[in-house]
This record gives sequence, C-alpha cells and structure tokens, in this order.
Amino acid sequence: MRIGEAAAAAGTTPRALRLYEARGLLRPPPRTSSGQREYGSAEVARVRVIRSLLALGLTLEDLRRRAHRLDLLVQEQPSASCNGRPGGFSDVVADRLAALDAEITRLTHLRQALAAAAAAPPCAAGSPIPRDDSA
Repeated sequence: MRIGEAAAAAGTTPRALRLYEARGLLRPPPRTSSGQREYGSAEVARVRVIRSLLALGLTLEDLRRRAHRLDLLVQEQPSASCNGRPGGFSDVVADRLAALDAEITRLTHLRQALAAAAAAPPCAAGSPIPRDDSA
C-alpha cells in the first residue's frame, strides 16, 4: 500500500510516517518504479505500536534508543521486550517516569506559588498579582 493508505490504516499522516523513517523508527520501505514508498501490514503494525508508545508519554528519542526492539512489541512478545533484561524498554520507561515526576514536582511548586500570590491581600508586600476589586 502507498504512504497515504498506510498512514490511514495506522491512524496517522503520511508526514508522520516520513518522520518516523527519518528518525530511524521505521525502516525505509521498498519503492515502486516511480519512487513511491510501498508499505506492508508489518510496517502498519509497527507504526501503531509507535503511536501507542508516544501516546503513553514516551518521546521519539526514547523510541529511537530502542528502535531495534520495537518489532518484539509488534509481535506481541512482552516478556521478551518489556521486562528488566538489558536491551528492553524498562530503562527507557524508568527514565521517562523520572522526567515526568520531576515535571510534576516543578508544576506543583509553581501552582503553590501562584495560589499563594493570588491569595495575598491586594498591594501586600511581595504580592506580584494586582487585584481588581472593581467588579
């Protein structure tokens, strides 16, 4: 199938398929005599796995680091790809979880600081938020 058909089958866009190919997540597909990309069901399944992992919060770089392991997820062999064995996804997932935890902590502190500033009396010393009490 051509790039548009493959993208539609995987729930994405042709541009995304080209990006995944450029980033090394998708092997360059064979081309027709006119130079158009030809995809099969295996590539569509791989793109679906990529999109699922991206939706879980992993990044393209996270996936690129383990691109050689994506086929194991496509073949539904989670014990071979998701456990703690070297080369699996466990280190990538642990890194992403740590990054998310750090961002949650940062945002929590930011929210607390903003809430405290908003709760301060108008024109209070150190209150950066002016109040509009005319309403």
